[in-house]
Amino acid sequence: MKLFKDLILVAAAIMALTACGDKKDSAEREKEAQRAIQEGMKKEKAMMEGMQKGVESVEKKMTEQKEATKK
Repeated sequence: MKLFKDLILVAAAIMALTACGDKKDSAEREKEAQRAIQEGMKKEKAMMEGMQKGVESVEKKMTEQKEATKK
């Protein structure tokens, strides 16, 4: 019976130690996920700005063409 209690205590200690490691790994994974989300947001913002500049460029060309045809 004493051996059984000792085995349970050892198993509980091992599980407690591995659980602490999981929290640290979990925090690292969460930081990495947050970093990836931020990078994605930056890329999306840059893409939207590029698209907006493209639209403005096309509008400018269209306006110039309209002006050229009116002359």
